[in-house]
Amino acid sequence: MSEVLFYHLTESTLYDALPPLLERSIGRGWKVVVQAASDERRDALDAHLWTFRDDSFLAHGTDREPHAAEQPIILTTGDGNPNQAAVRFVVDGAEPPSPEGYERLVLMFDGHDQSQVEAARAHWKTFKATGAALTYWQQTPEGKWAKKA
Repeated sequence: MSEVLFYHLTESTLYDALPPLLERSIGRGWKVVVQAASDERRDALDAHLWTFRDDSFLAHGTDREPHAAEQPIILTTGDGNPNQAAVRFVVDGAEPPSPEGYERLVLMFDGHDQSQVEAARAHWKTFKATGAALTYWQQTPEGKWAKKA
């Protein structure tokens, strides 16, 4: 059964928090798909992952480009899994697909956006009712992740 993880952003932005989580996933040998709520956010993440650190970048592609199946990370606005990813990140309040077929489904939500918080609560209830294994992570004041549930 898939794990469903909720990551509550309280101290940093998605642009700061997502790249290290993607690096850890790739470091474990997992392919990743990142689902954004809009084309604008997908495109902003696309640009950011090439430049988020002076000494590094995350190799990736978008669902608009050829050879998506070969990419370690795919950015999308849809619910497909073009690179057969083991991990799916859902950001910006995008509607998550079923966790089936993934080792992990990660919902990242902005704690300063009430609509994202409410949506995350509704998704928690929905996934809990299916019997999925759920965990909830919240940022500490230092920006680290602490497991709360």
